[in-house]
Formats: sequence, C-alpha cells, structure tokens
Amino acid sequence: MAARRVVVGGGVLVVAVLAYWLGGGGGGRESAGGRPGVTPTPSATPAVPDVFRKVGPSVVVVRAGKSFGTGVIAAEDGTVLTAHHVVKGSKNVDLTFADGTRAKAVVAAANPKRDVAVLKPAKLPEIVVPATLGGAVDVGAPVVAIGNPLGLTYSVSTGVVSGLDRTTGGTAEDGGLNGLIQFDASVNPGSSGGPLLDARGLVVGIVVSIADPGGDDAFAGIAFAVPIGVALGGDEGDGPPGDGPQI
Repeated sequence: MAARRVVVGGGVLVVAVLAYWLGGGGGGRESAGGRPGVTPTPSATPAVPDVFRKVGPSVVVVRAGKSFGTGVIAAEDGTVLTAHHVVKGSKNVDLTFADGTRAKAVVAAANPKRDVAVLKPAKLPEIVVPATLGGAVDVGAPVVAIGNPLGLTYSVSTGVVSGLDRTTGGTAEDGGLNGLIQFDASVNPGSSGGPLLDARGLVVGIVVSIADPGGDDAFAGIAFAVPIGVALGGDEGDGPPGDGPQI
C-alpha cells in the first residue's frame, strides 16, 4: 500500500504506518524526550479542565496560505513552536492568540527533518503566557492534546502514550520521521503543531501526524508527536525531510 505520508520513527522497533500531515490546508531516554536523564512524568490521571486552563492561553491558531494548524508559545519573548509542514513555503503566516490578538509572523527557524518550525510574531498579546516545557514520558502515561482540529479552535482531547521511538517511513522520495511519541488522544487536520501535554500540563511533544490506513483523513486512534527535547534541537536526526501533502 502507498502512504499519503509516512511520519513515525522506531529505533529498535520500527512500525510502518500510513500517515499524513495534519496541517489544515491542503533514552537517559532520548527516544522519549530528546534529553538524557530527564525524570519521567507522573502517570496520575490528569485533571483535564485544570490542564486546559493552564495551557489554553499558550495555544495559538496558525494560518499560512491555505494551511491551517496550531502553535504553542514556548518562551517569554513570544516564540511560537509549530509543525514545519503547516508553514512550509508560505510567505504569509498569521497567528491568532488565545485573547484574540492577531499578528503576522515570520519563520525564524525550521527543521524539516523533524517537522518543526519556530515563528516570531510581529505583535504580542498584552499578557504573554508561555507553556511550561517538560521532558520524557512513559508508555501508558496520560496525555492531553490541545489544538484546532477541522477549524474547531481550542479543542481538547485525552488519551495515553501508546508507544515511544516510533518511525513513520515510506520510500526515500516520501521521506519520514523517527523517534516519535505515539499516542491515542484524538487529533485531526488542523491539530498539527499543537502541544501534547503530560498530566501536569507540561509540553512533552509537538503533534505532527496521524495514521490514515483508510486514506480517508479519519482518525484511526494512532497519532504522533515530536518529543519536545527534539523539537527544541536536542537531536537533529538523520532522516530525509518530510514534506507531505497538507489538508
């Protein structure tokens, strides 16, 4: 079968799945968190409303041409992390912050091999609320995803970490990603670039893709995120760039 886009990495265990980008327009354990020696996050059930109240103000709506996705404020200067495929090739990136503030942004840095990009807004909200960044996660640990699936802004879903160090890959032409967190919280087109959070509301990953075995853009219970340590440049990786179709 041909993959519309494959994007999941497996170091010791490689799981090949059909995946596609979620942009809405078209071990320490390095495998888990990208930084050695990080203490795993707790496995207690998260109080989801509390997590949303804490992190919601840090989530950003990202529009780049016809592409629609999510971002998260990652620093006090307003730096926004998102998925590279959401903003790839676009000269016109618009952000909408949680308080309604709208701003143009430029792509300050990008790593296509990891499908992450850094955005610098031209304007910031009166109060900037950066998310708190976390570290490693364990299989079975609860997670929360916040994003803008199908244009439904600031949607929340919950699940668990289903696997670590996953790889999505197709042909060399298709490209792929590795070292990913697999999780089952529901995400859909428009969720790309959003934060994957642990039980304490710490950002443990950046959402990048879902499995799409039916080729119908429907969530199949398998999603993937780049570990936050990797997204911040902890591991550049050696896979080919991923530049899959945007929806």
